[in-house]
Amino acid sequence: MPPATNPKTNTQAPNQYRLPFEAPIFEMEARLAELEARQSQGDGSGLSDQIRTIRRELIGLKRAIFANLTPWETVQVSRHQLRPQSRDYLELIFDQFLELHGDRAVGDDPAMVTGFAHLGEKKLMFIGHQKGRDLAERTACNFGCAHPEGYRKALRAMKLAARHQLPIVCLIDTPGAYPGIQAEERGQAAIIAENLMAMSQIDTPIVCVVIGEGGSGGALGIGIGDRVGMMEHSYYSVISPEGCATILWKTAERKDRAAEALKMTGRDLLRFGIIDEVVEEPPGGAHRDPRGAAIALKGFLTRSLRKIAEIPREQLLEHRYQKFRRIGEFFEDLPEPIAAEGAATARAEEETPQEPVSPSSVNGISVHPPASS
Repeated sequence: MPPATNPKTNTQAPNQYRLPFEAPIFEMEARLAELEARQSQGDGSGLSDQIRTIRRELIGLKRAIFANLTPWETVQVSRHQLRPQSRDYLELIFDQFLELHGDRAVGDDPAMVTGFAHLGEKKLMFIGHQKGRDLAERTACNFGCAHPEGYRKALRAMKLAARHQLPIVCLIDTPGAYPGIQAEERGQAAIIAENLMAMSQIDTPIVCVVIGEGGSGGALGIGIGDRVGMMEHSYYSVISPEGCATILWKTAERKDRAAEALKMTGRDLLRFGIIDEVVEEPPGGAHRDPRGAAIALKGFLTRSLRKIAEIPREQLLEHRYQKFRRIGEFFEDLPEPIAAEGAATARAEEETPQEPVSPSSVNGISVHPPASS
């Protein structure tokens, strides 16, 4: 079975990228390839029924395996080297992409891709992390860990989109922001905080999707939106499993236990109300069928932009504020009177009229602060 070389068109991962739990899939694919080769050479008469049966079984096997991945196995899939990245989705989903470079302060960071694009007939601003494919590109992109200039470039693109009232699409795929000393000296923490504030106040629709890794502040730096989705085999977490295990147990070998405890898969985060939708991937994961994954992602983006368009523009920021304000609200193991009292207090605060706040400008962006806090 020849290895795939183009991540945008491959339907099966090459042997060197095998994940341990994919072994049964590779074995069945090898058997299928052998039968198809015999049939194409003319010495496989009567194999058509057997080939069709194996194809059906192969699809079922992929679904069975990938529907029952552990959290750590999900992390492994999210890091697969053939998994589609932002530039892959640009080619598969969007049209007429015009890339924007530089932050107008330090330089251009290839780990962050920004530019104008078309999604069907809709014009929008595209922002996404890029990890790179080969060693040279990965080194240039810092393996998807953006420098401060990358987040400043993203902020510049957001301001431009707000000025022209264009929707914004953000694709998140990073282990985290670049942690080096130079990045901290150039204001890594400050620019991420600035992005968080700006994205909460930009008066234009924003859709964010975690397409692979969603690590820490590096993901949040372009992760505040009206709709937040996750590809099925991605993760979104405050820290990587290895980092969590090292802190709690002083060894990265317990990363599988940390991944379970972090509750960072799409199914968990959807249940907690942190994300709005899990985008289903093709059987076997996006790395086996990038085009199928692109079709699913395009459907989510189209539905999300259409749904956000139904919200009156003057209510958009309030909806976004309330969306993130509700994250983390829960009552757990409290006596019933105390829980009821807390719920009543929360309702009373929401119903208390607030004095209107005049529109202001933050970092050159016209903003309308929410009516309640």
